[in-house]
Amino acid sequence: MKKSAGTEKKRVKRSSDAPPKKKGATKDLFQLFAEKVRDNKGLESRWAVMEQARVEYFRGKDFVSFVKNHPECKEVLEEDSDLDAEDIANVLLGKNLLVRCDRVTKTLRPGKKKLSTWPAHLEIFRDDQAFSETDAFFAWTFEKRHPLWQTLLSFFWPVLTLAICLFPVYPHRCKLIVLYSCAGILLMILSLLFVRAVAFGAMWILFGKRVWFFPNILAEEATLKELFRFWPKKDEEEPPKWTSRLFYTVVAVVVVMLLRRHAPDEAARARYQRRMSNIIDDVLEWSPKLALSGLMENQPPVNITEAGNNSSDAASSDHTEEVDLDETQGEEEAEELTNSDIKT
Repeated sequence: MKKSAGTEKKRVKRSSDAPPKKKGATKDLFQLFAEKVRDNKGLESRWAVMEQARVEYFRGKDFVSFVKNHPECKEVLEEDSDLDAEDIANVLLGKNLLVRCDRVTKTLRPGKKKLSTWPAHLEIFRDDQAFSETDAFFAWTFEKRHPLWQTLLSFFWPVLTLAICLFPVYPHRCKLIVLYSCAGILLMILSLLFVRAVAFGAMWILFGKRVWFFPNILAEEATLKELFRFWPKKDEEEPPKWTSRLFYTVVAVVVVMLLRRHAPDEAARARYQRRMSNIIDDVLEWSPKLALSGLMENQPPVNITEAGNNSSDAASSDHTEEVDLDETQGEEEAEELTNSDIKT
């Protein structure tokens, strides 16, 4: 309480020293500090549900360590840059830039030895809204600003989706460009992941070191610079036991031998390649005109000329049958007359 009272006096004194015009003309420095800290990836944070809304929150002890390790962030505060992490957090709470939260589930679940480090459901802390490092969570209350590239990307995604849907009607050359570009990018990514995994396994088995080249290549949230960072982080974990390294060495050798033994032969590879080539050719050569012409060719040809020919054929067949019938009747009458003449 004495420390917070001294902080309030110091804050009131500094705010009284500042001229009112300059204070009203410039943006709140603590607002700028809060935006800068939230955009920095050094402060570990998570998302949770609080009162039917998703909020981004962090732990109190992480905020203290972040302020100590990143003193350049406090330069935005100018005259208040000498405040410690607890005083800065209390100012942010007083300006409603932060709100202290508490976990909803405070009892251990069956089979658990401790509470979750990052709870998925939070509620507003009902007691004093003051900063604390021990089991305290703080959520940002202001809306995060989106950079220009995110706005452009949100407009680009629907256009890309429409372009993907219209791929079958592309010209043949455009289809080839899209196909080989996507196949090349996919092959590059898979090759990078494979070489990365092989290097990690070799270093882990031979030297007992955990070395991941491109350590952030699979990270969900990372800047473009961090995503393509080549050199791995320092391995601070304990080295693995030699029994584990020997076991995984045997497993790797067995897997390689099985893959080599059951690999497809040349004939199977040729059949698979021919099948895939046929599928790709069908996709590339498809067009609406060919599809419509193919449907028309598969239908039986029916037109007026053929219908007239069919009707004339039927009429001629009926006429032929009538002529044959008349001829047979004439032959029977002639035979009867001949028989009657013979009797007479």
